[in-house]
Amino acid sequence: MTTLVLIAKETIPGKVKTRLHPPLSLEQAAELAAASIADTLDAIRSLPTTRRVLAFDGTNVPEGTEGWDVVQQCAGGLDERLAAVFDQCDGPTVLIGMDTPQLAAADLAPVFGEWRDGVDAWFGPATDGGFWALALRDPRGDLIRGVPMSRTDTGALQFDRLRAAGLGVGLLRPLNDVDDIHDAWEAAQAAPHSRFAATLTGFYAHTRQVSAA
Repeated sequence: MTTLVLIAKETIPGKVKTRLHPPLSLEQAAELAAASIADTLDAIRSLPTTRRVLAFDGTNVPEGTEGWDVVQQCAGGLDERLAAVFDQCDGPTVLIGMDTPQLAAADLAPVFGEWRDGVDAWFGPATDGGFWALALRDPRGDLIRGVPMSRTDTGALQFDRLRAAGLGVGLLRPLNDVDDIHDAWEAAQAAPHSRFAATLTGFYAHTRQVSAA
């Protein structure tokens, strides 16, 4: 009985994954973001969720989210937007982002299994110091609201917030969160058969073909 939330934004050039530009064009960055969302949706499709929620910033929702509950992200910083999502959910809830195309269903298996005694939350650290997943047995926005986001210590601060609230926290496998081109290549290497990897390598294959011509 677990709610799965994917937080994502519409893949509009110049509005998404702008730190990939350069070396990618803004159009390529948006295309790569779309591939990341598609891979993420593939990875989580088999998970035994009771409710699927897309916390979305945009108008045109991604393919593969048909039948999902679509909730528009609220205004404010990322902490406010994450907190608002949890405030709208009941029962065990796990939130993931759109920036880990190498995600596999097995990475979230502990969340969808029997939570062992003493575990009130699951935390998925990101290698850049943030986090890629957060699951709460009792979803509460106040456990997130006010945590500084997009910093190298965001994950540590969020983890400390959970522990300070008296929660027992289980750890998920660390994953690389795609922010810049170096991250993108790492994610592609971790999932070489993904849409993400094919899209990224395709950009450079096209560049080589043009140069050779």
